[in-house]
Amino acid sequence: MSIQITGIGVGQGVAVGPALRMPDPIGEPDDVQSQAEVSDEHGRVQEALAAVTAELIELGRRAGGDAEQILEAQSLMAQDPAVIDDIEQRIGDGKTAERAVFEAYEGYARVLEGLGENPAARGADVRDVARRVIARLRGVALPTVPHSDAPFVLVAHDLAPADTATLDLDKVLALVTRDGSSSSHTAILARNKNIVAVVGAAGSDAIVNGQTLVVDAAQGVVIADPEPAVVASAAERGGTVAAPRPLTPGALADGTPVPLLANVGSPEEAAAAVALGAEGVGLFRTEFLYLDARSAPPVELQRSRYRDLMAAFAGRKVVVRVLDAGADKQLAFLGHTHEENPALGRRGIRALREHEDVLRDQLTALAAAQEDTGADLWVMAPMIADVEETAYFIGLARSLRLRTVGITVEVPSAAVLADQVVPLCDFVSIGTNDLIQYTLAADRMLGSVAHYQDPWHPAVLRLVKLVGDAGRASNTPVGVCGEAASDPRMAVVLVGLGAADLSMSPGALADVRAMLSRVTLEQARELAARTLAQSSAADARAVVAGLLG
Repeated sequence: MSIQITGIGVGQGVAVGPALRMPDPIGEPDDVQSQAEVSDEHGRVQEALAAVTAELIELGRRAGGDAEQILEAQSLMAQDPAVIDDIEQRIGDGKTAERAVFEAYEGYARVLEGLGENPAARGADVRDVARRVIARLRGVALPTVPHSDAPFVLVAHDLAPADTATLDLDKVLALVTRDGSSSSHTAILARNKNIVAVVGAAGSDAIVNGQTLVVDAAQGVVIADPEPAVVASAAERGGTVAAPRPLTPGALADGTPVPLLANVGSPEEAAAAVALGAEGVGLFRTEFLYLDARSAPPVELQRSRYRDLMAAFAGRKVVVRVLDAGADKQLAFLGHTHEENPALGRRGIRALREHEDVLRDQLTALAAAQEDTGADLWVMAPMIADVEETAYFIGLARSLRLRTVGITVEVPSAAVLADQVVPLCDFVSIGTNDLIQYTLAADRMLGSVAHYQDPWHPAVLRLVKLVGDAGRASNTPVGVCGEAASDPRMAVVLVGLGAADLSMSPGALADVRAMLSRVTLEQARELAARTLAQSSAADARAVVAGLLG
């Protein structure tokens, strides 16, 4: 007899295949009195933390894209000063190194889980760091995705970002996890990789190896031992791959166009973005040309690489952000040295103005690539704070023959001054990731304040509305290029707040397109007004979830 298990579907695909379970996670260390010297235990922990940090950074480098950002953020959890202090205090109280690590990170995870859905999604990442450190301390291998010669459906309690990011897509047909939510990193990475997944499937512990599963993400169900007719129906809808959806332009139910664009970090990512339905590029991060260089790359090299990107999106909009160095991307040739708080230091336009030759070369290369390809090139500057910086960049870019020039709005002062800043631009793009961290005074690279990184916070949404209102008043296009646009429900709210286009991870395009097609512009504006009236991120999220499902 078949068994149906409900959960949260990721995407709209369906897959059929045999179950293969992930080994159970490493067990909780015993709470026993340590017999080792405190200094020795401290040393062991420091070595293990350093090894795990390096491992996660390397895994992220190999994975690239959004996975790299997620794994880098997770690596910072292994170096969080507050957690390390907690571990050392517990060791001083007589705990073993393994137990001290477990208790400190478990306490951190529970704090996050008490703060609502979005912070809770990071609790799994915190526990994964603890498991990795404990495995290092024990000198044992961490349980990993099992090997199989045949394709399979992976079933697990939950998956760490590192596991999801490195899945063999030729073998893994779908994911089923007992834990997780729509905002967990398992869900985010599954969506980006276009993997059929159902997360938060509480009954999945009953699944055993070898059982045939139908994983229906569109319905949010997993069917174990399905009847032949169910298997046949699933096969008709897509079988062992995600069922494709028409790559129609993004639009609301009333026909209002909302172009859906892709965030990409190199020209090589362009083809995949096009295949997933990107109507253009809303954020091309140019840092890849600079990060491993001892000096700024020559104009001709930049021109060639920009031309590669624009050729992939011939006739379509391509928004390029000039070099955003500083903070976590320190470059010696821009004069970067140690800063106590680099997120608030010389980054973005501040560093470029001090080294205008680097900025001029980049703008010259972009203008040349624009002429080579006839692309619809839009160029924007990062970290703009006020009218003076806006006027400086707009004037310089236009003097170098760039036709469409704008800025990113990620510093709150630029949003507060939107009525003065926006009319100077040909367009503006809201970078929600940095706007959140600066609005809520929470460094996005610091794990201990990760729960503040929530785009649903009413303060953030009110700043977005200021920019949207200024855009409508001056007839200046306003877009959003931060991670918030990847959330289908948040996408509706952003449109209601005045966003004319949305840029996101390519894997999120299909879900956002489907959600937008369900609402009219009037309904989107009503939903946005409802969120602005709330006093917390959790309340704002709940209101929209209740109305959109």
